[in-house]
Parts: sequence; structure tokens; C-alpha cells
Amino acid sequence: MQEQQNASDSVGSTRAAGRPHSLAVDLTLYTLARFGMVVALAAVLLLFRVPLLVALAVAVVVVMPLSLVLFKGLRHRVAVGVEERTRHRRARRDELRAQLRGERDEEPANRAAEQHATSEERS
Repeated sequence: MQEQQNASDSVGSTRAAGRPHSLAVDLTLYTLARFGMVVALAAVLLLFRVPLLVALAVAVVVVMPLSLVLFKGLRHRVAVGVEERTRHRRARRDELRAQLRGERDEEPANRAAEQHATSEERS
């Protein structure tokens, strides 16, 4: 659990150093960039009087590997965001399973709230 926390802290610190961004924004930008490349390449092929369906098919096939090279940084940010989200969800799931097994107490925030309520009852 501590290793997961340290790993997420290191990812968070690299994000804090740059501009803040989220997985949804990165994924949307990457998807729009790839669709934009398909449309642009298909438009260029249409200028050379290539039929629309053929132009779209060729554009999709050409853009797939090309986008891996041209959008490497954006693709990496998406991969890091997915990894971070997966790590967080896995840690949360493990924590909930431990609570269900009775191996762990409730979350510290819940404990603090209960202790506060108990101390008020005593007063």
C-alpha cells in the first residue's frame, strides 16, 4: 500500500510541476487529433478525385501508425492517466475488501467523525 502511495505521489508531483490536466481532457484531445488527421488526409485525397470511401479507408490506415509517432507525448499522458486511475481504483478496492474482511478499521475520516460525536455526547 505504501509503495502505491509513493508511486502516485511521484506521478502527482510531475503533474503539479506542469500544467494541470485530467485524463478526460487528454483522451478527448488525443481522439480529436486522430479524427482531425483522418479528415485532413481524406480531404487531401478527395482533392485528387479519390472516391470518398476509398479516401476514408486509406486515411484511417495511414493515420493509425502516423498518430503513434506524431502524438507520442499526448499518447503518453493518456497512458499515465489511465495507469494512475487504475492504481487508485485498485488501492480503493483493496481497502474496501480489507474493511469487509474486518482486517482494517473504517477510514480515518469516519473514525474522526465518530470520535467527535462521542466526545460531544460525553460533554
